[in-house]
Amino acid sequence: MQTETAATAQLPQTIAEQHEPRNPGMELDMDWVMTARANRSAIERRAATLPGRRSVKKDYQAAWLARAISCIDLTTLAGDDTEGRVRRLCAKARQPVRADLLEALGMQGLTTGAVCVYHDMVDTAVEALKGSGIPVAAVSTGFPAGLSPFHLRLAEIGESVKAGAEEIDIVITRRHVLQGNWQALYDEMKAFSAACGEAHVKAILATGELGTLQNVAKASLVCMMAGADFIKTSTGKESVNATLPVSLVMIRAIRDYHQRTGYRVGYKPAGGISKAKDSLVYLSLIKEELGDRWLRPDLFRFGASSLLGDIERQLEHHVTGAYSASWRHAAG
Repeated sequence: MQTETAATAQLPQTIAEQHEPRNPGMELDMDWVMTARANRSAIERRAATLPGRRSVKKDYQAAWLARAISCIDLTTLAGDDTEGRVRRLCAKARQPVRADLLEALGMQGLTTGAVCVYHDMVDTAVEALKGSGIPVAAVSTGFPAGLSPFHLRLAEIGESVKAGAEEIDIVITRRHVLQGNWQALYDEMKAFSAACGEAHVKAILATGELGTLQNVAKASLVCMMAGADFIKTSTGKESVNATLPVSLVMIRAIRDYHQRTGYRVGYKPAGGISKAKDSLVYLSLIKEELGDRWLRPDLFRFGASSLLGDIERQLEHHVTGAYSASWRHAAG
């Protein structure tokens, strides 16, 4: 992995500060969709080599971990969420690492990429993040199952945008994929994208429920053709969430889409990524398959709630030489 200095790891930039053209989508190209393939054995072999092939140490590791922080969608999606919990999470997003550690690392100003909440907490999060430049992402469209009436799913998007959400994480209807009804998936995603308006839309594929890697590849292409700004692995509520094989399939679909259309679509693995070392593996995968431009929060995010705590512990170890108890790094 080609490394960078600690200074270049400071990326408190939001989507609004970037100038990447948004993906406008295209007409549904069924020939392209139907020829999409995924060689499971080759994909799994490639994924299995990733954790042992790339390693960064010392200052370079600290820089890459800071990069990972800047790409986290700090998330709370629990049934017992309260305004107080969301405000604490937003405070953590503003200052994700203890001030003394940031000063020692020379990384003052580092923030997470976004805060992700349910619709009824959008107002609270927007108020708590005012002036920070950190966007609020709202999960929508009957999250996590996506089975509420279609007009209500569209209305939910509209309400979240009206409340100030700059990003909307929508869930697709899985049966469209399982039945091979690609036109229905395209039409659904097109409607969701239109309802989001200026807000960026992340299409959650719920890959653990799509059956095959080939279905993942096809669903990724269809959602991008319909105008998705990001494609995302999971809701975090499925039994199987983000995995390296699924990630490889999805980012290669992103690469193909960029090569054919010239538009860059973002990627968000979500669910099950809780260790700092795992974030380094994902970052190296993105760098190798898509290149440096995708290592920015406008094109790459981690959907995570506990990942930040482990990264902060690793950064304290880098500064002090000792690991600390988790309670020293409040996650909100």
